[in-house]
Amino acid sequence: MFKRAYFGLYLVIVVLAVLPFVVPNSFYLDLATRMAINAIIVLGLNLLIGFAGQISLGHAGFLGIGAYASAILPTHFGWHPLLAMGAGAALTGLLAAVLARPIFKLKGQYLAMATLGLGIIISIAVRNEADWTGGPDGMPVPAFGLLGFELSNDKQWYWVVAVLLAISTWATLNLIDSPFGRALRALHGSEVASSVVGVNVVRYKVAIFVLSAVFASLMGSVTAHYVGFVTPNLADFGHSIELVTMVVIGGMASVYGSLIGAVLLTALPQALATFEGWETVAFGAILMVCMIFLPKGLVPTLAARFGKGG
Repeated sequence: MFKRAYFGLYLVIVVLAVLPFVVPNSFYLDLATRMAINAIIVLGLNLLIGFAGQISLGHAGFLGIGAYASAILPTHFGWHPLLAMGAGAALTGLLAAVLARPIFKLKGQYLAMATLGLGIIISIAVRNEADWTGGPDGMPVPAFGLLGFELSNDKQWYWVVAVLLAISTWATLNLIDSPFGRALRALHGSEVASSVVGVNVVRYKVAIFVLSAVFASLMGSVTAHYVGFVTPNLADFGHSIELVTMVVIGGMASVYGSLIGAVLLTALPQALATFEGWETVAFGAILMVCMIFLPKGLVPTLAARFGKGG
């Protein structure tokens, strides 16, 4: 476990360190930054879906809470961006903790519909509260600064996000190999069997839901400051589906599958831009082929084929 998992982590760190020096222009650096942001979100979501076996179709709503906290609190109340980011994460964690217990009494399609409803409510709220959020048009987000230093260009933001991705990957690897991670895998296998051997099913469901929601909120704040503008599209149902698709295509219950899925599905729309008017058709066809021939996701399928762990 140690050698295989951490070799992958070292490889990720090397790629992140070399990438800014080999990309040809700022467009690709921006794309790499967005890939890294999505990868961090998907790491948290895969802990919930892939390892714990709990679906969430409204996860983009948590991104929206973090993003708008980082826009509203500094703009309307003069908060420091770091405090606003922390407040957004705390609010998201509290909301997730309060709602997780009733939501996770449901199973299957009922659980999916409940999380979908939560995401839609958040999306509608940020669209309708135009006095605070700018409504459908969105609102600008103040620059992020700390101790007199302000993040002002793509390369600076890339390094910040790259460090966050490396730390998140390391933390996720350690988490899944801990007693907490083993409890999550047991929960995924059978809730009844887990409870029989002493796993507090409700507590672990709530804890992993809160953790994945906070991951999303923090990255929502980072996205808002990086882009400098936030719109309700960040919290839309469609964005939630994109994030779940990244988990599924990369491979559920695979840390490196999360990274690969985020990279591929962030880059794919750009690669398909040449198919004018047919981008959506091509995107859907690629996803169908992947699900037919790689039903367990890209990384687990290839790992099984070549006899290595994912």
